[in-house]
Amino acid sequence: MALAEASKQRDDSHFPEIVELNVGGQVYVTRLQTLVAVPDSLLWHMFSRRTPKELARDTKGRFFLDRDGFLFRYVLDYLRDQTLVLPDYFPERSRLRREADFFQLRELAKRLCPQVSKDNSVSEEISHSDTEDSSLQGSQPPCASAGGADATLRTSTAVRSPSMDSRKSGYITVGYRGSYTIGRDIQTDAKFRRVARITVCGKTSLAKEVFGDTLNESRDPDRPPERYTSRYYLKYNFLEQAFDKLAEVGFHMVACSSTGTCAYTSNDPGEDKIWTSYTEYVFCREQ
Repeated sequence: MALAEASKQRDDSHFPEIVELNVGGQVYVTRLQTLVAVPDSLLWHMFSRRTPKELARDTKGRFFLDRDGFLFRYVLDYLRDQTLVLPDYFPERSRLRREADFFQLRELAKRLCPQVSKDNSVSEEISHSDTEDSSLQGSQPPCASAGGADATLRTSTAVRSPSMDSRKSGYITVGYRGSYTIGRDIQTDAKFRRVARITVCGKTSLAKEVFGDTLNESRDPDRPPERYTSRYYLKYNFLEQAFDKLAEVGFHMVACSSTGTCAYTSNDPGEDKIWTSYTEYVFCREQ
């Protein structure tokens, strides 16, 4: 009994070598030495200056962090070897920079700052090696002093579109599933429902170029830019918003197809009919 109590006290005062984390509902398993790899960071203070019983846990005993679980994977990757490697066309750089600030990873936050070139243009391109990162650090101001650059970025990227020379040709298919009810009085009692989800099919690089932050990639994250996907969808409520985006960057509709089914709300043929349909619009852009 005494040995069991002594073992429990040791467990309450020391972290295990392998640590389980619950970050915003996402579970991560990593080594303790990874979490404390950057001195004076928030995780370093949590797991080297505090005890396990002082930290919040979920119902399964995992240490809980109320942060973005998807973006934490990049924080953890950085902690492993202090290098930053992001997917091409990564749309979450500003949010990842916010996570880096929260976890007090100053070097990571600095690497995520917008880069200001010699002609004073602003770019958020991220270096993919330590050599490139270190070469930029001496010439680029930290985020704290780049307020003007951030403001320029917000205004310029909002209206910036690729030049005609850099646009790639290709196809994008936009689809949606909808439903509506037609009552006994036919068209006089038509009740249309809002489009629930607008899907996007096509090459990843084209989809990200056209729709940017309005593209939800949660079902197919980190898809290589030259691969195709049919699992993206848009954060739009109206199909016309997607059409406007496509038209702005030079796409035009080349085909459309639709299928539909009909069902009664009850066994009574006189009751309302519910129609469900799936429609696809194919858009093309040529160089």
